[in-house]
Amino acid sequence: MTLRAKIAIGVLVVTVLVVAGVLTTLQSRNTGTQVRTEEVGRRDLEAIVTASGNIRARRTVDISSDVSGRIVELNVDEGDDVQEGQVLLRIDQTQFQAAVAQWRAGLSQREAQAAQQNASLIQATREYDRMQGLWTRDSTLVSRQQVDDAGTQAEVAQALYTAAEHGVDQARATLAEAEDRLSKTTIRAPISGKVTRLNIELGETAIVGTMNNPGSLLLTISDLSVIEAVMQVDETDVPEISVGDSAALELDAFPDTEFAGTVTEIGNSAIRPPSSAAGTGQTPTIDFEVVITLDDPPVELRPDLSTTADIVTETRDQALAIPIIALTIRDRSEQDEADGNGSDGDGEFGNDEAGDGSTESDDTRAADEEDEEEEEEGVFVVRDGEAHFVPVAVGIAGQEYFEVLSGLSEGDTVVSGPYQRIRELSDGEEVRTDSTDVEPDEPAE
Repeated sequence: MTLRAKIAIGVLVVTVLVVAGVLTTLQSRNTGTQVRTEEVGRRDLEAIVTASGNIRARRTVDISSDVSGRIVELNVDEGDDVQEGQVLLRIDQTQFQAAVAQWRAGLSQREAQAAQQNASLIQATREYDRMQGLWTRDSTLVSRQQVDDAGTQAEVAQALYTAAEHGVDQARATLAEAEDRLSKTTIRAPISGKVTRLNIELGETAIVGTMNNPGSLLLTISDLSVIEAVMQVDETDVPEISVGDSAALELDAFPDTEFAGTVTEIGNSAIRPPSSAAGTGQTPTIDFEVVITLDDPPVELRPDLSTTADIVTETRDQALAIPIIALTIRDRSEQDEADGNGSDGDGEFGNDEAGDGSTESDDTRAADEEDEEEEEEGVFVVRDGEAHFVPVAVGIAGQEYFEVLSGLSEGDTVVSGPYQRIRELSDGEEVRTDSTDVEPDEPAE
């Protein structure tokens, strides 16, 4: 064999070996289910409840009129700052002033009548005393009947004077009522604040509310020194919230600003009780009111602005954590069957089909209870290229991570996606993580 032939054979052998090595490497790289992994580490976690609501002032006063009449003076506009006691508006006082004058004159008349009855009483008393004196000195000067008649006249005069005094008291009370109604034609600010709503114009008529018809709401004054956010929180989240929890709020009107606040009140009853939906055929949404007081609110805030709040219910500093998507639920019985250690294939109700006499409902309940006992939460830990299911106990849930209470150690590698592949993984299944073409996560069902 020539030297050239030997060289050609050698090159061919080397090429075959290289190709075989490449194919072996490619085959080994394509073995196993392709997944994403992440090491278990320590993170700062926050358990958050998110809710939506609206901004309001802690102290708001709706002002209505206690008397009806035309607005003849309006001293404020919407958005004006007012001080307590400041005159806001006046209602036409003509008829109320006339009523005061009428009852003032009536009081004077009643007082004059009382004075007249007092004089009559004095006269009747003197006459009785005189008759009584004459009868005492000489019974022949006056008769007993005259003495008794004089006494009766004195008693009548006393009763008339008492009635006149009561008439004076009545007229005085009526005058006070008329003066009070006159004073209510001038409406003053009950608190210092800002006019946040003005529903009346100069010349319009203020109407007093009745049992069936609401009166005119003239204006609203709000004390904006303390601003609150009233949030609607689902019933499942309310037990997690406590007074004093911190919150971060975002307002649609201020998209680039985050406001801090503190939970100051938690409602004790639902905003819309279940009884309100009776007969509608719909299951009501049970929400509770949670009040958050804002820290240092800016003057630009206005009542009724919509807001979203993230309420921090619990925190953990440097807690052992795993991605939320890594946690899955497994059924021990299904895994045993997959491993060849399950039943003979007759199914859950195989014994019933054989006719042992037990009812289907009893077996169903027993099976459900057994399933609940056999379900466990855990993650897949990657060891030597294989995914092994490890039960774990978790604590609070952050935005993207669960706190791990037991089952894992710092530095363990867990399967962190995709979601569908985590659901389909089996204990001991071979996995690979060296490819970058992992499918994106699908939303959890």
